[in-house]
Amino acid sequence: MNTQGMRLGVDIGRVIIGGDAPGGGDTRFFSGDTARMLATPAVPGAFGALSRLVPHFEQVWLISKCGERVQRRSRQWLDHHDFSARTGIPRDNVRFCLARPDKAVHCAELGITHFVDDRLDVHRALRGVVSHRYLFGPQSGPAPGWVRHTPTWTAVEAAIVSPGRAPGSP
Repeated sequence: MNTQGMRLGVDIGRVIIGGDAPGGGDTRFFSGDTARMLATPAVPGAFGALSRLVPHFEQVWLISKCGERVQRRSRQWLDHHDFSARTGIPRDNVRFCLARPDKAVHCAELGITHFVDDRLDVHRALRGVVSHRYLFGPQSGPAPGWVRHTPTWTAVEAAIVSPGRAPGSP
């Protein structure tokens, strides 16, 4: 895979930082004290898949929608879990915005070619901006044809590294 010009963008909440309740709720992360927030688990497979995907891209960025308090908590969580060292994504490659559609502005500025997010409305805003869009995690219905549903990090990695193969195929 030629990495020239390829740049990956990844959401943080429920894509890297997991929810702690059935259905992916984030109550511990948003309302718990600092110790409980830092104990919020990573999404299974996120660190390993990202560390293997980083060499396939010129740059990898985290792009998340949240307010100032959750921005601070997100950075604390990433530092606490040694995210940068474990994945190879530079600590400063994090962007935040206050509205989900604004992720498209960051993607355009950064030249993002591939994006992983769990929200269909984000992917809708990225149409025409990001060529390869991966709808992460469990979804309530089928994904539209203009986004690829990748329910797990194993599926994301397979879709990016072997784009012509369906996840799980030989």
